[in-house]
Amino acid sequence: MKTFVLGGGCFWCLDAVYQMTRGVESVVSGYTGGALPNPTYEQICTGMTGHAEVVAVTFDESIIPEEIILDMFFVQHDPTTLNRQGHDVGTQYRSVMYFSDAEQETAFRAAIERNQPLWADPIVTEVTAQEKIYPAEHYHQDFYAQRPEVGYCQVIINPKIAKVRKHYAAWLTA
Repeated sequence: MKTFVLGGGCFWCLDAVYQMTRGVESVVSGYTGGALPNPTYEQICTGMTGHAEVVAVTFDESIIPEEIILDMFFVQHDPTTLNRQGHDVGTQYRSVMYFSDAEQETAFRAAIERNQPLWADPIVTEVTAQEKIYPAEHYHQDFYAQRPEVGYCQVIINPKIAKVRKHYAAWLTA
């Protein structure tokens, strides 16, 4: 098993896609990259904590290659916008990859290079050393699966799922 910690805007979006990906064993939404210990969602939303909304994606490499996990990351959010994803604005929504070792750092940088040709603008995704991850509140975990009828899910998440499905349908379970 391998775990990647990725931030690409609201963690609900990343969580939704990875929860339906073959070979993914778990997805935990959380916060990392800031100085405040045990932050709350309300504190994160101020943009003053330094934390990013992230998901820790644990997957089985014998089922899904790490390159697919990473390439899906670059399809489901816009890695060319600094500190923003659509209407979600602030450093908490930055595009970021937290590596746990040199091997992951190399894989993350290779994924950026591999995916840059898909984007007209430069990818601004940060690649930085992993810090302590604070799990988000329970109501953020598996948000989409529990509330697919919510407006945010319908308007923001569903198009991202459709985009990933267009390119990676063979890797999705739903």
